Amino acid sequence: MITRTLEWSSVAVVVIAAALEYSTTAQPQFPEAQISNGQIRVRLYLPDAERGFYRSTRFDWSGMIASLEYQGHQYYGPWFTKSDPAVRDFVYKGADIIVSGQSGAMGPAEEFPGAQGYTTAKPGETFVKIGVGVLRKPDDSNYSPYNAYEIVDSGKWSVKPQKDSVEFVQDVSDPKSGYGYVYTKTVRLTPGRPELVIEHSLRNTGRPPLQTKQYNHNFLTLDRATTGADFVISFPFQVQSPKPPEPKLAEIRGNQIVYLKTLEGEERVSCNIQGFGKEPKDYDVRVDNRRTGAGVRVTADRALSSMALWSIRSVISVEPFVDLPTEPGQTSTWKYTYTYYVNAK
Repeated sequence: MITRTLEWSSVAVVVIAAALEYSTTAQPQFPEAQISNGQIRVRLYLPDAERGFYRSTRFDWSGMIASLEYQGHQYYGPWFTKSDPAVRDFVYKGADIIVSGQSGAMGPAEEFPGAQGYTTAKPGETFVKIGVGVLRKPDDSNYSPYNAYEIVDSGKWSVKPQKDSVEFVQDVSDPKSGYGYVYTKTVRLTPGRPELVIEHSLRNTGRPPLQTKQYNHNFLTLDRATTGADFVISFPFQVQSPKPPEPKLAEIRGNQIVYLKTLEGEERVSCNIQGFGKEPKDYDVRVDNRRTGAGVRVTADRALSSMALWSIRSVISVEPFVDLPTEPGQTSTWKYTYTYYVNAK
């Protein structure tokens, strides 16, 4: 078993494919780490400005999970078949789902939506995207997560892989805009349990406050099964939505969203989810495949600020948001817990 600490910046990238449990003579295409607690096996992609799997400007570069296996079931993997930099988000082309660089993430991919200092920056000046780094504003257009921005400085990343965890730290400072932060994420497997915990801290080292939130896109591709009537999503509250899913595809039944048919072609089931309260106990989502018995439960130690569902034929994404305003000199902390299970059919 190998334990290493890796550090690099966007200026001088030390290309070290830091992974555990494989030979340096047979390294994967992208830098990665493998962790296990004896019940769950996980492959994670590592942030790398030159060779990393994800190097665009929408999602947090750290902790992107390539695969997670529990009791023979695979929970994460690609939900798209190809990528194309000319695509804005994703498009369909026959049987293919073609994704942009910005949206081509996998697993429990996290994003800090919006950008720090974008509205006050002039064209050519810099702003900050947490989890990505210092970016350049190209013109007077509004910020969009689907745009690819020039990365001026991806900060200093350090990665500490262990047998059952990986710690990521990103240190970013932008003297021009005044924004700065130290962001720490640890992906950890709980000993003796089929449980993955993602722990975060965000310390504001800049002058302005960080007015931000975070959500997890949760790209669930359970056993690569096509999204359909085998799946049900459950919550601890009665689900409400200002615009429910298309009735022929799915429906809200009390505290559940139930799929009614197999999604085909460009069909999608999406809606804003309401009905939750102001306590962390309502951040509690279960997605079950009733045919196989495999499922996942996601909880957190912070209250929901909003929640949405987006799903197409290849993926189900329940997207919970939490608010994270952080004043200069202050630190925000939060944690998500993923429990994997297989029920008796």
